[in-house]
Amino acid sequence: MKPLLKFEELRIKKAQLNEEASVPDLTDGQILQNWMKFFLDEEDEIYEGYGRLAGSWPYRQFSCYTRRLREENVKAAILENDYLKAVFLPEYGGRLWSLWDKQADRSLLYTNEVLRFSNLAVRNAWFAGGVEWNVGVIGHSPFTTAPLFTAKLSLSDGTPVLRMYEYERIRQVTWQMDFWLGEEDRFLNARMRIVNFGEKVTPMYWWSNIAVPEEKDGRILVPASEAFTFRNWGVYKVPVPMVDGADISHYENIPASVDYFFDIPDGAPKYIAHADASGYGLLHLSTDRLRSRKLFSWGHRPAAWHWQEFLSDGNGRYVEIQAGLGKTQYGCIPMAPHTAWEWLERYGALQLSEKQLSLSFEKARDSLTEQIRESAVYQPMRGLLRDTKAMAKQEAQTVWKGSGFGAMKNRERALFGEKPISLHLDYGEPDEGQKRWLAFLETGVLHEPEADCRPDLFLSDEVWKKKLEETIEDINRENWYAHYHLGLFAFRDGDIPKSIRQFEASKACRKNAWALHGLAAAYLAWASEAEDGEKAGAGEAEGRKERAAEAMEEGLRMRTEDLSYLKEGFRILSLCGAWTRICRLYPSLPETMQADGRLRFYEVLALDETGSPEQAFELMEADGGLVLDDVREGETNLGGLWQRLQKKLTGKEEPVPYRYDFKAI
Repeated sequence: MKPLLKFEELRIKKAQLNEEASVPDLTDGQILQNWMKFFLDEEDEIYEGYGRLAGSWPYRQFSCYTRRLREENVKAAILENDYLKAVFLPEYGGRLWSLWDKQADRSLLYTNEVLRFSNLAVRNAWFAGGVEWNVGVIGHSPFTTAPLFTAKLSLSDGTPVLRMYEYERIRQVTWQMDFWLGEEDRFLNARMRIVNFGEKVTPMYWWSNIAVPEEKDGRILVPASEAFTFRNWGVYKVPVPMVDGADISHYENIPASVDYFFDIPDGAPKYIAHADASGYGLLHLSTDRLRSRKLFSWGHRPAAWHWQEFLSDGNGRYVEIQAGLGKTQYGCIPMAPHTAWEWLERYGALQLSEKQLSLSFEKARDSLTEQIRESAVYQPMRGLLRDTKAMAKQEAQTVWKGSGFGAMKNRERALFGEKPISLHLDYGEPDEGQKRWLAFLETGVLHEPEADCRPDLFLSDEVWKKKLEETIEDINRENWYAHYHLGLFAFRDGDIPKSIRQFEASKACRKNAWALHGLAAAYLAWASEAEDGEKAGAGEAEGRKERAAEAMEEGLRMRTEDLSYLKEGFRILSLCGAWTRICRLYPSLPETMQADGRLRFYEVLALDETGSPEQAFELMEADGGLVLDDVREGETNLGGLWQRLQKKLTGKEEPVPYRYDFKAI
C-alpha cells in the first residue's frame, strides 16, 4: 500500500481531566532534584541542577481530574504503510499512543488503552503508555495533557508527513516534530527540531519517554558499560549491568523503583533495545544529538504493582526506555541563542538471534552494536536528517490548533519591530484573553475583571513585568488585577516583601481570593526563609505561618465551590500546621467538595493532629478506604498516615495495606 496519513477520532476509555487550576503554581516546590548531592568525576559533565524550577508557572496545574472512566472520542493522527501503523494523540502532547508491527501482528509499545491520570508531571496530570515527548523543563512536559498544533505536508516524493508543534513558554522556544513512513520503511521516522530564537542562552531539556511491556525474561541492551543512578539522596556512577549483585539489564531483577542513565561513549551508535525472551522487541535509534539512554523500572515490590494498576485498567506492567539530550535528567544543558537543534529518531522492530540471546550483556551488546553500525537503518540517518532540512522549514496545512500563546508572542514581537518566532510555523490567532493583554501592551491600560472571576491567564515574560511596573503608579494605580500580577512577578523573582506589598495593594483595591492566595504563598515562603535562618531569626517563622494561614482561610471562604482553589488552599494550611482551621473549614464545604479524596485526606490529617484519631481513622476507612485520585510519585503520606492511626488505636505496628501502598522506592 502507499503510505497514508489520516486524521480521525478514536473511542477511548478516559478519565475526566477537567479544567486547569484557577490559581498559579506558587508553592509546589517538591522537586526531587532540589535535594540531591552529586558524587561524580570531573569529566562527567552532567550540568547537575542546571535549569531546575520549583513549579510550573506560568502554566496552570491540572489538579481536578477523576479516576472514573467513560468512553469518549479522542482525536488521532495515523501514519501507516505495509509494515507499521503509528497512532498519535495530538490533544495529549502528541503522544505516540501505539506502534503496531503489521508483519509480526504485534505491538512494539506498551499501549495502556485508557487515559487515566495521576500526579507525576510538571503540571500534575500524567498518564502511562506509548511515547511521550518531554521538552524544555525537567520532568514530564507541560504539554503532557495539552493539545499541539497538528498539520500535514509531504516529502519531495509525495510521502505524507505529520507535523506537530507548539511554543514553549518557560524557555521561550519553538519545537516541532515531523513524522513519516516511506513506502518501504520498517522504522517510523521522527525528525525533531527545537529553536531558541531569543537573545540569551537558555537551559534546554528533551527526553523521548518510551513505554514498553514488561516481559517475562525481558532484557534491554544499550552500548554502555556505566550508568548514572540515584540512591541515598546522592547521584553516583555505577558499572552495568551488575548493580548491587543484580543484572539490571534483565529488569525483573530490579527490586525498587529506579532510573539508570547509561553513559554512551562518543562515537558509539545511539540506541537502546528492548527484547522479550524470544528476542523480539523494539529498537530505538537516533542521530548523535540525542546522546543518552535511560531505563526506568517501577521495581518489583507491591507498591510498584499498585502504581501500574492505578495508572491503567488492568493492561499489565511496563518499563520505560528513554532517550535524551543530556547525560541525565538531573539538569538541563545550555542552548545558545539564535540556535536550532535537530535530530532524527527511528522506532522499529528488533529480532535478536538465538546466539545473541545466549550471550552475556557485554557480548550481546557488542554484537548488536556492530550489527546496528553496519545496518541499512542506522547508516543513512545523518544523511536523511540533512536531506530533510528544507522540508522541516516548509509551511504545512493546519488540521487542528494548539494554544494561542505562540500567536500572542508573535503579536508582542511585532509591536517592538521584531520577527515572528517562526517563519514557517502557523500559530493562528490569539484568543480573547490574550488579546486583552496585548491591548494593555499597546495602551498601558490593563483590563480589570470582576474580583470573583478566575484570572484569565498568567504571564512570565519580562516585557509584561516591565509594562506593569511602568503603569502601576498612574494608569493602573487602582487596578486590583495589575497589583496582583505584579505580586506574582515579585514572588517569582524571590522578592517576597515586594510580593506581599503588591498582594496587599490588590486586596486594598478590591477584596479578592487571588491576592489572598498570593499572600498565603508569600508568607509561607517567608516563613521557610526564617526557618532556614537566612533572612530572619527562626522565631519569625511561626508568626509568618500564622499570617499565611489567616490569609488562606479568608480566601477559601470565598471559593468554597472551586475545587482547585480548595486543594491548593488546604495544602497551604497543612504546610502551615493550621490543623484547627482545616477542621473548621472542611465541614462547611459542600458535600461534593467534602467527597474529594485530597480534601478528605487533609481533614483526616487534621483530625489526627488535633487529637481525634478515632474520628480520623473512621473517615479514612469510609467508603472502602480513602482514594487519592492525584496521588503523587514518591508520596508515602497515605500509607504512613494509616500506620500511625492504626498504632494509636491498637498499639500495634501493622504493614501498610496494598490499597494505601505507593512506596515503590
